[in-house]
Amino acid sequence: MPTAFITGVNGQDGSYLSEFLLGKGYRVVGCVRNKAKTACDRLHAIREKVDIVQCDLLDQARIEEILKEYEPVEIYNFASHSFLSESFAQPVMTGEFVALGVTRILEAIRKVNPAIRFFQASSSEMFGKPAEVPQTETTPFQPRNPYGVAKVYGHLITANYREIYGLFACSGILFNHESPRRGIEFVTRKITHAAARIKLGFTRELPIGNLDARRDWGFAGDYVNGMWRMLQQTAPDDYVLSTGETHSVRELCTIAFERVGLDYRDHVVHQPESFRQAESLQLVGNPAKAELVLGWKRSVTFQDMIRMMVEADLEALK
Repeated sequence: MPTAFITGVNGQDGSYLSEFLLGKGYRVVGCVRNKAKTACDRLHAIREKVDIVQCDLLDQARIEEILKEYEPVEIYNFASHSFLSESFAQPVMTGEFVALGVTRILEAIRKVNPAIRFFQASSSEMFGKPAEVPQTETTPFQPRNPYGVAKVYGHLITANYREIYGLFACSGILFNHESPRRGIEFVTRKITHAAARIKLGFTRELPIGNLDARRDWGFAGDYVNGMWRMLQQTAPDDYVLSTGETHSVRELCTIAFERVGLDYRDHVVHQPESFRQAESLQLVGNPAKAELVLGWKRSVTFQDMIRMMVEADLEALK
């Protein structure tokens, strides 16, 4: 039984990947910063099947201890906060975890067992104000927020360890991917949850900023399949995981409210102060390389994903 080590296991991606790997016959070891304080709600259905260990990506020695004790053959790094406003509020902490944390894992692999295969969760936010549309694995990085800057460091240091030390280290350049397990602070879940609350009579209005903002949104459950496929190749490389299409926040609202039999225009309130600082523009990925080399395909459409999220929120609120 191969062992996989997942940092940020209690997050959206960590939970879906845990389920996926357990289905493949892996032993899953998940890392959290504080076992006493961390809620593993997203792992509820599989909690007894996942070994949870305490580890802080600021602690190089602890990472090495875990690799020696559990002997993973694969490591997937999701440890970071991905809510962009936090990176503006705490840019130094963002750098410590999102950038230098990657280096500490790679150093631990190099020192303990260079045969371990490593996946780094890179982000479309690295492109920022993109030089070309759509973005590919070779599009220049122009990040516009501290999170994107830190992700660029993590992406490049992963490639650096691959080239200099020969590690099997891959980065998945992940465009927005959502699910019913997405945090309530993200716009997709904020909208689906509000639609459910309004339908059930808990509230009447939803404040929203830029309805015309567009993103490349896919389903998280599909994306973890692509991550695993990267580590099964004969040679390490980087891949864009995306849908290749964009949808607006307005479309998102339309689908979510229609699912509960409402018109979003009766409930959405324009809130200019919610516009993101240094808004990233025209972010849409080209997944052709992942589709060709990995044989990766999406199974859930944007429309079906939003409906799935609304239905899950309705059920939870009921």
